[in-house]
Amino acid sequence: MDAALQRRVIVENVYPEIDGGRFPIKRTAGERVRVSVDVFADGHDSVAAALLHRRRGAPDWTEVRMEPAGNDRFTASFIVDALGAFEYTIEGWIDRFTSWRLELSKKVGAAQDVASELLEGAEIVRGTSQSAQLRDPAITVEERVTIALSAALQAAMASRPERNAATRYDRVLGVTVETPRARFGAWYEMFSRSAGTDPTRSATFDEAAARLPYVASMGFNVLYLPPIHPIGVSFRKGPNNRLTATDGDPGSPWAIGAATGGHKAVEPGLGTLQDFDRFVAAARTHGLEIALDLAYQVSPDHPYVAEHPEWFKRRPDGTIKYAENPPKKYQDIYPINFESSDWPALWEELKSIIEFWIGHGVKIFRVDNPHTKSFRFWQWALASIQARHPDTIFLSEAFTRPKIMKYLAKSGFSQSYSYFTWRNTREELTEYFTELTQTGVREYMRPNLFANTPDILHEYLQHGGRPAFQVRFVLAATLGANYGIYSGYELAENVPVKPGSEEYLDSEKYQIRPRNFEDPTSLAELIAQVNAIRAEHPALQRDWGLRFHHTDNEQLIAYSKRSEDGTDLVLVIVNLDPFLMQHGYVQLPLSDWGASSDATLEVTDLLSGERYYWRGEWNYVRLDPSLRVAHILTVELPAPLAEEPAEPKL
Repeated sequence: MDAALQRRVIVENVYPEIDGGRFPIKRTAGERVRVSVDVFADGHDSVAAALLHRRRGAPDWTEVRMEPAGNDRFTASFIVDALGAFEYTIEGWIDRFTSWRLELSKKVGAAQDVASELLEGAEIVRGTSQSAQLRDPAITVEERVTIALSAALQAAMASRPERNAATRYDRVLGVTVETPRARFGAWYEMFSRSAGTDPTRSATFDEAAARLPYVASMGFNVLYLPPIHPIGVSFRKGPNNRLTATDGDPGSPWAIGAATGGHKAVEPGLGTLQDFDRFVAAARTHGLEIALDLAYQVSPDHPYVAEHPEWFKRRPDGTIKYAENPPKKYQDIYPINFESSDWPALWEELKSIIEFWIGHGVKIFRVDNPHTKSFRFWQWALASIQARHPDTIFLSEAFTRPKIMKYLAKSGFSQSYSYFTWRNTREELTEYFTELTQTGVREYMRPNLFANTPDILHEYLQHGGRPAFQVRFVLAATLGANYGIYSGYELAENVPVKPGSEEYLDSEKYQIRPRNFEDPTSLAELIAQVNAIRAEHPALQRDWGLRFHHTDNEQLIAYSKRSEDGTDLVLVIVNLDPFLMQHGYVQLPLSDWGASSDATLEVTDLLSGERYYWRGEWNYVRLDPSLRVAHILTVELPAPLAEEPAEPKL
């Protein structure tokens, strides 16, 4: 008969655990993993539990004794201090010493004879100096009871728990540990070819390098470049997605591949690979990391089309099927067939593209439309790349159904685009960000809040004027630890190609667009100020500390973020109405902050430097968008209280 049947302890309901352990949770180096679990047994014996953790592949486990949290729940934590893969599990056992000690104390309290219990205890603590004392008839029963219940004996037994018939949780759970940049960063998207001053030709990488001080001066950490590869000529699109191009039209950078090369080459107008290497090095001197667009699709002129025709889907007439997303048509793009009969070679080649650019100093990739490619490919490719290069970051650009976005995050993407762009009311923002930061989704999905993209100019920005851009920027930069803007946002570019469209007029996707970044109405100063605030305040460098607070005006949204150690608290209040002054009262969660209901708090506006003294839970706020759209306030609390995050449910 199986000896496992003798194991009385049940270990279940572990948190965090993603889909029964199929996928790892995510952390960044230096973060803590808090684990909780239900551990119980039949009868009245006490149980104990230990959290076991190690770097994947290590021969031995590191053990942390778990503490009871009530209702058969136990908790413990560990810190992941390096990049790569870690794992953890739980072990539970009958704590015979604690069970005996508890029974003994109850009988002593009831004035019952405990001579037999003391002899029983001597066997349980065998091997300790107290064992002989507990059975020594020369020592009074009272003295032996004192020894049995002493802290010294308890400490001695805690260091050598008896684990006969212990129960090990039936699975080992994973942790993917990534670079801190995966958790916190500010992205700026820039078309390299538009970085010059001549709209009739592409700027070079050397000219684009002249823009680096400007991007760095606004406090960005990541400079994201749309595709930099050769652009196809066949079916090249003209300005505003016109089906025919004229001489000089540069085409869409996402139509990748020409006679000069494919995904491992550089568009000749930008320069050479050596020029790109020099650009990456220059970016580093300005504190910027380069993110490249990873778009697995080709133009009809890509070398793959001639060399590997089996990698593409064909119509009945034999022609290759171009990309469509009805009503949109992309005649200049062929999608890749991940179900090709030659799929192993195809997959290896696509993975090699990532490895090629890692070899040229790129560790961050924004992946175009990953939801239209094989999930299994991403799981295989990202795991392989991150095993060799654990400091790589992959951003999933998938605006699709929620379950697909979440599955991509589980499959290995470090960050995910989100629905932030289309969440504009207080109710929408509160509901969505509560899900992202206070449920089990947070264990594997890190949102990156892009306020705009080359494809998305939301109607809020089209009609709200400069204040609308300020509102959405402050929301993106303070709701999310990761956020981004597309070049031109700071200039409040807001003209769509036609009414009802989210496409820009004269979209940079199809033409070169130099800009006047010296425009005195630019939001660059505000952006630099907010990015400096983010850099100075740990509360804004993570997502989990977010909490929303009640206001009596639905046009005012209020929320706070608190650092994990409780010492940094930032309160943000935003007027969501870009047209009108809004005012009302904000309710502060004083008890949660460790303050009395009538406490007076000193708050300082980090944007204006103004200082206020707020008394009690309800305080008045007035925000006129013609003057300012938001308060970003640092709150001085009576004493720091470390935050104990609630345990969300998956």
